[in-house]
Amino acid sequence: MNYEIQIQESETHVFKVVFPNTTNHHNTMFGGKVMEMMDEVAFMTATRFARKSFVTVSCDRIDFKKPIPADTLVELIGRVKYVGKTSLKVGVEIFVEEMYNNIREKAVYGDFTLVAIDKNKRPLKIFP
Repeated sequence: MNYEIQIQESETHVFKVVFPNTTNHHNTMFGGKVMEMMDEVAFMTATRFARKSFVTVSCDRIDFKKPIPADTLVELIGRVKYVGKTSLKVGVEIFVEEMYNNIREKAVYGDFTLVAIDKNKRPLKIFP
């Protein structure tokens, strides 16, 4: 089955403001907070794609290319990259934007693998 249209329609965009309460002593966002936001977007993307319940089973790699300073805007973009029998892979990118300048850069990228589960928390086929 060709999932291209479904993948396009499930692409998820979330915008956040980086407030000081989410930053460390370097005035940049905590890595754990970044990973939490990415996992949430991966979950939303998977759910929008298959309309099933999902759990995260792995993060393949998260690359922190640029720090994310306080007082900036971030856009998280989730896209389905692979669909298996019971699992799928979602790539999540984070772009950081200065609030008062037209500067936007990719800051972080990571892949998340999620598994569809039934009401008993057992793996479930994404598509019958």
